[in-house]
Amino acid sequence: QVELVESGGGSVQAGGSLGLSCAVASTNTPSSYCMAWFRQAPGMEREGIARIYPGTGTTKYADSVKGRFTISQDNAKNTLSLQMNGLKSEDTAMYYCAAGSFNSCYSFRAAGYPYWGQGTQVTVSS
Repeated sequence: QVELVESGGGSVQAGGSLGLSCAVASTNTPSSYCMAWFRQAPGMEREGIARIYPGTGTTKYADSVKGRFTISQDNAKNTLSLQMNGLKSEDTAMYYCAAGSFNSCYSFRAAGYPYWGQGTQVTVSS
């Protein structure tokens, strides 16, 4: 069982930066999970934007955020982070932290991640 709690959302002007955090609680070692960030805008499908492999720390990004967003994991604090720079109005969405097995990390398919946080809203004004 994994519990995920996001924080750090808010409102920012275009071009600005924002950092999100996800506190991870698990009966297993949190660092053994594939961790990812997804987002969902109103009327849109949930979109995977960044993921990090357990053990290796290898990261993957969606083209829409590559070069602007950075995913990181602090295993000592059981925390997943997403640093977002150069924000655009199209980044406005509810942002979710997700966890899955190693195999989950092969894709951004939302159905492959069984554990989800409640989400935190990010609003970018132009």
